[in-house]
Amino acid sequence: MTENKQDSKPDTKQEGEELKIPDILPLLPVRDVVVYPYMILPLFVGREISINAVDQALSRDRLIFLATQKEMGDEDPAPEGIYTVGTVAMIMRMLKLPDGRVKILVQGLAKGRIEEFVESKPYYSVRIERIVEPSPPEESLEVEALMRAAKEQLTQIVSLGKPISPEVMVIVENMQEPGSLADLIASNIGLKVEDAQRLLEIIDPLERLQKVNELLNKEHELLDMQAKIQSAAKEEMGKSQREYFLREQLRAIQQELGETDGRTEEINELRKAIEQAKMPPLVEKEALKQLGRLEQMHPDAAEAGMLRTYLDWLVELPWGVSTRDVLDIKRAKKILDEDHYYLEKIKDRILEFLAVRKLKKKMKGPILCFVGPPGVGKTSLGKSIARAMGRKFVRMSLGGMRDEAEIRGHRRTYVGALPGRIIQGLKQAGSNNPVFMLDELDKLGADFRGDPSSALLEVLDPEQNHMFSDHYINLPFNLSNVMFIATANQMDTIPGPLRDRMEVITLAGYTEEEKLEIAKRYLIPRQTSENGISEKQIAFTDEALKTIIAKYTREAGLRNLEREIGSVCRKVARKVAEGETKHFRITPALIGKLLGPARYLREVEMEKNEVGIVTGLAWTPVGGEVLFVEASIMKGKGGLTLTGYLGDVMKESVQAALSYIRSRAKELQLAEDFLNGADIHVHVPAGAIPKDGPSAGITMATALISALTKIPVRKDVAMTGEITLRGKVLPIGGLKEKMLAAIRAGIKKIVIPEQNLKDLEEIPKHILKKVSVVPAKVIDDVWSVALETFPPPPPASREEQPAKTKTPPRRGVGSARKGIVAGAKS
Repeated sequence: MTENKQDSKPDTKQEGEELKIPDILPLLPVRDVVVYPYMILPLFVGREISINAVDQALSRDRLIFLATQKEMGDEDPAPEGIYTVGTVAMIMRMLKLPDGRVKILVQGLAKGRIEEFVESKPYYSVRIERIVEPSPPEESLEVEALMRAAKEQLTQIVSLGKPISPEVMVIVENMQEPGSLADLIASNIGLKVEDAQRLLEIIDPLERLQKVNELLNKEHELLDMQAKIQSAAKEEMGKSQREYFLREQLRAIQQELGETDGRTEEINELRKAIEQAKMPPLVEKEALKQLGRLEQMHPDAAEAGMLRTYLDWLVELPWGVSTRDVLDIKRAKKILDEDHYYLEKIKDRILEFLAVRKLKKKMKGPILCFVGPPGVGKTSLGKSIARAMGRKFVRMSLGGMRDEAEIRGHRRTYVGALPGRIIQGLKQAGSNNPVFMLDELDKLGADFRGDPSSALLEVLDPEQNHMFSDHYINLPFNLSNVMFIATANQMDTIPGPLRDRMEVITLAGYTEEEKLEIAKRYLIPRQTSENGISEKQIAFTDEALKTIIAKYTREAGLRNLEREIGSVCRKVARKVAEGETKHFRITPALIGKLLGPARYLREVEMEKNEVGIVTGLAWTPVGGEVLFVEASIMKGKGGLTLTGYLGDVMKESVQAALSYIRSRAKELQLAEDFLNGADIHVHVPAGAIPKDGPSAGITMATALISALTKIPVRKDVAMTGEITLRGKVLPIGGLKEKMLAAIRAGIKKIVIPEQNLKDLEEIPKHILKKVSVVPAKVIDDVWSVALETFPPPPPASREEQPAKTKTPPRRGVGSARKGIVAGAKS
């Protein structure tokens, strides 16, 4: 076994001497090197068969035959795996190494060819034939030219960077034999084993020197091309690269001086933070890639700041950080009951989610949408849910949002780019499973910058949001653990695909009793605390609270109620601040002094049953409202006048009701030409407020029949329903909101379409106990309940009855105007 050559200088002492070489010599197979005559080099021998050959040579005349094996990795070469042409060498020195190997120093003497393998154990013994080279012609120009060319080319490749020792160069310059010159050059220019072996097998010195010149020329071209490439690469090295190398040198100098490099520490801290961020493998790979780019950049480069900010976002996002859900169902129910009174349907839905989460560890977070009028507790309910589940709470207001990038973020190519509000909210929460509230979903806008509601389609889809991709982060983030809760006042403005992705839960509003209980439990303690007074200084009676609810507020929610309670508390706080120390007991009489005259007066508390005035029910975005319809008959030319800012659908309802009455004029004890010489005027008060919808159809019909027959309408009856030309009563929507509005107005009896009876199952029983619900299939069912007498008596008998059509001052209608808001739908 041999190693690389260490020295390849010829020993000129052997020149001219006759060598006596035995015919049979021990063979030492060598690898990685081809030994030429006159070469001196060390060899490391490790194989047992090779060590035996060395021992045999040392025991005799120190001569051994060196032949190169064909396969470098062959540990036990066969005779056919060894080149036949080799070199007879003398072992000059031998040293046994501690690891069992032997190091020998050999000198090549002459070329030889293996004729026969005599022995193969315990070492190879071969019969050789010495190769005698022919003598070149003396004083030949060709020989001189070849030798000079070889020496010049060797000098040139040394100038191009070829590592050849100066001693060898001196020997080359003084050498006169072409064969020896060729062997010396070949042994020093680093030829491949195959090329070196082919050169060794060439017997003619001139031919061998010509081959060496060809190899020198090829090596010269390679070195020249390498020099050109290095020169071009050095020229292309820009300013940033030169600065990088200079900074690397500076960093090395600082380390030697014991000074710390702040940038290195920053990079190391970032790398440590990335490793500790619990990122998915794909994200961590991208983060480390960007960190590598940052490390190569100049710190003052514009992109370096952007990359640094980007990596900070990646590190700070809660990829694998989540809070542990509190799955104690009883505790959660207790917290929900503490924070909110009533709202049983929503509480049950949250407890169901916790129950399933307790039984199944991995499940997708629900996407709920709370729909209801303002002030019913939608937003505060989200906070309560987060507290009950032990999760973080994040709120994002969507009201007026028009830019799609608010949801998905901006591309990093933009100056000042940031992630969208979803990713920002998760970073703020510090966990990947918070309760995320999307407030005012119905108030999203859209313009040339995009449609945010379309961007929310991926966020609010449990089948897609586990791979949500923000434009800034540009890596998938799992949102399936987030519990999204959206809030809206109405569903009409929410796009259908977005509405389809959510579980809608409706909050209709509160009854008077519920408001009373909520005020006692939550509103009064909060307002007394905010206004700096204690319960020892102020106490509200139930009658005072009922007075505020009934006569100073008319709403589905609680905001105005809390404002009025706060107003009372502030007035008491002023008296306390002025030095009064007495205990203030708030009674209905005191409410009038503190808050002024009553703002609303229930219609049922006003006047008597009247002709042509009917109480209807309407739905608005802020809850249900009472809607009054007035009809009046006067002399004229048979015209129909509609006022009150009515929409097209509502106008058509009046015309349909009138057509139905005309078709049944005889049955209703009306003259067939009752419109001749008479005009009909239908008016809906609060004329500045738009009103539309089909559900006032039966209300219009009742007002018309009352005005035409002079039969008063019962004041304690309210109604809602659509009418057809055949007199059928069709179903309507928003029944719960309308019923709550009727209860707030003191209505005792409500007429609804028969097909809406199924909706009563969703209305709490304590609400149904407050009113009498009358289903109506046809308009006659409505009239029999709403009119004082039905069917109408003949006209003669009606004329004999005392006049009941005198219309007193309509204070009730005026007061109702304040309760109807824009966009009312009957």
